[in-house]
Amino acid sequence: MGKLANIMNYHQYYPVDVVNGPGTRCTLFVAGCSHQCRGCYNQSTWRANSGRPFTQAVEDQIIADLKDLRIKRQGISLSGGDPLHPSNTPDILKLIKRIKRECPDKDIWLWTGYLLHELSALQQEIVSHINVLVDGKFEQASYDPALIWRGSSNQVIHYLR
Repeated sequence: MGKLANIMNYHQYYPVDVVNGPGTRCTLFVAGCSHQCRGCYNQSTWRANSGRPFTQAVEDQIIADLKDLRIKRQGISLSGGDPLHPSNTPDILKLIKRIKRECPDKDIWLWTGYLLHELSALQQEIVSHINVLVDGKFEQASYDPALIWRGSSNQVIHYLR
């Protein structure tokens, strides 16, 4: 029963997306980000209690969309906010484990303001199940519109598996 108080929130879910990662994907923008980078394009997602609750029905819809053969999706992109924000990590871990179990052919990309080498144990566990991590805070002084899948040149794309 206490789990309801800790439900992750999300701002947007796109069942078909061709911008946030390679190929056609599902993309989930979660709520909650403590980095609050100057120049962030998604400031509305900073508050963890903003947006809508990420319910079992939303999770089930993501799995159904990933399995839908009418649109061949390469995988899912998790962004925000920050999927590795402490208020999100339990639900993100549950979601990615389910994706790996039920949709093993789909890749998982995740964007975070945290750096790979500074992740907590739970954040590291999440990263151990994903394919690509884009890490680092957005830095307005390093902004480069020519970059693919990241906003500033300090951010690193880690291909994990």
